[in-house]
Amino acid sequence: MSREIKFSLVYRDMWQSSGKYTARIDQLEEIAPVIVKMGCFDRVETNGGAFEQVQLLYGQNPNKAVRAWTAPLHKAGIQTHMLERALNGLRMNPVPEDVRYLMYKVKKAQGVDIARSFCGLNDHRNLKASVLGAKEAGMISQAALSITHSPVHTVEYYMDVVDHLVEYGCDEICLKDMAGVGRPATLGRLVKSIQDKYPHIKVQYHGPTGPGFSMASMLEVARAGADYVDAAIEPLSWGKIHPDVISLQAMFKDAGFLVKDIDMDAYMEARSLTQKFMDDFLGYFIEPTNKICSSLLVGCGLPGGMMGSMMADLKGFMGAINMSQRNQGKPELTLDQMTVKLFQEVEYVWPRLGYPPLVTPFSQYVKNTALMNLMHTLKGEPRWSTIDPDTMNMIIGKTGKLPGPLAPEIVEIVKAKGLEFYTGNPQDAFPNELPKFEKMMEEEGWDRGEDDEELFELAMHERQYRDYKSGIAEKRFNDALEDARAKAGAPKIVTRPVVEVPAFDVEKVLEQHPAAKPIQSTAEGQLIWTVDPAQESVAPQIGEKIAEGQTVCHVQAYYGIEPIKALAAGRLVSINAKHGERVTKGQILGFIE
Repeated sequence: MSREIKFSLVYRDMWQSSGKYTARIDQLEEIAPVIVKMGCFDRVETNGGAFEQVQLLYGQNPNKAVRAWTAPLHKAGIQTHMLERALNGLRMNPVPEDVRYLMYKVKKAQGVDIARSFCGLNDHRNLKASVLGAKEAGMISQAALSITHSPVHTVEYYMDVVDHLVEYGCDEICLKDMAGVGRPATLGRLVKSIQDKYPHIKVQYHGPTGPGFSMASMLEVARAGADYVDAAIEPLSWGKIHPDVISLQAMFKDAGFLVKDIDMDAYMEARSLTQKFMDDFLGYFIEPTNKICSSLLVGCGLPGGMMGSMMADLKGFMGAINMSQRNQGKPELTLDQMTVKLFQEVEYVWPRLGYPPLVTPFSQYVKNTALMNLMHTLKGEPRWSTIDPDTMNMIIGKTGKLPGPLAPEIVEIVKAKGLEFYTGNPQDAFPNELPKFEKMMEEEGWDRGEDDEELFELAMHERQYRDYKSGIAEKRFNDALEDARAKAGAPKIVTRPVVEVPAFDVEKVLEQHPAAKPIQSTAEGQLIWTVDPAQESVAPQIGEKIAEGQTVCHVQAYYGIEPIKALAAGRLVSINAKHGERVTKGQILGFIE
């Protein structure tokens, strides 16, 4: 008898792989019954990742969004699943264990069936609380392997992680091939090893199409025994996103698998609704290159979603790099030339930093280090001259154990800085905090919400939750939408005073201060000179001394507060950004000399 392959619609990830925002509550409620009517999905990815933050940034309650989104799917017998980052929960930085455990209880109560949990370093210690917390809450624990391709990421390596996850009690394993760089044959061998050793464990495969392997990978894992594959629908399929369910159904049918029929009228309606959401406003925040596959991703192994941010980074550095080229009597570089150099530098940096799987936030760490190396080497300076504090924490083991050994030159840098390698459990460094947030709720007079969901939201996303409660978030989003519409030539839908910001002449500053180092925004969003509401939002003063690694300011990005740190010590010689101004990733905010 033929074996069935089941499809999971990654509707959340379709949007996250495309651009900045996911659909709003009203849009999710509109498309949910149409997805049900399609009849081909056994599972739908409804939330997690940046979903909750995005709803807060809209000025909407994410708890209401999850309940409204999951309800019609549940009624139809479709399982829902979320994505969470183990030690980092639903944010970019580590989360105390008591807040992590509350997350599963809240999400189960809101209608989420499956917790897909991944650790960017595949450190099973970080995933232990995820498995135990999900099981305790009555959820299905789907522990994910962060898939990449390197000499250390072998089938044996991954099976060692699987052994621990099964020991902890996980119900399923997901192969989270976040960049789509897993090689099909190897993925097939990995799935067969899991199925042979643990036949009771269900396996699900997640693989975007970025470098072009995904269709072959999905066929290989299915033949090896996988139960589910993640799929997308047009107009958000292919490119850096997932394969379309129509093509997947046709491929599996031809291979002799059983697959559910697709109601094509409903498919076309869902396709039309998704396009309507894009035309309404979501399309303004979609990176155009994310609709295109790129074989360049095979070598560097970066997720497709990083391409847009890399281009923004390079554009931000171009002026300074080419001025240095001219000063050295060398020809200026084009953006394409810089792109190739950056990809090559990522390939150089990645193994020397211990082969961390290139998924959030470690993909950002590797990319940022490669970018700074490129800056330094083009100026005739040594590599590794600048390593930001977050990357250094990864290097010394504060976020988990790296898969591979560090290069001797990196070990020497750690010793030279007087730092020590951390071998303890990463979770131990972040003590429980729920009582603190319970007190905050009481002081603010806020209701803890059904099933403590409002308490959870404050504890997980304090700054975004406060901005949502105050109304600042909604205004900020409307302002961002107005700006995006204006750039696209669309009529304005919101009016507000226009603040003129003087042009910033990078070359002029560098002529006056040739040794100056830039302070650059590492995210797109609103510039905040302080995140302490009790303090005035005042920028540092020209001439003020800044220490290396000091947080100079912050950016309110779509996923949370991003600290902007000084990459060198010195005095501040230039500032060109005001509190509240929207800045782009890579934008130079000032210089330190």
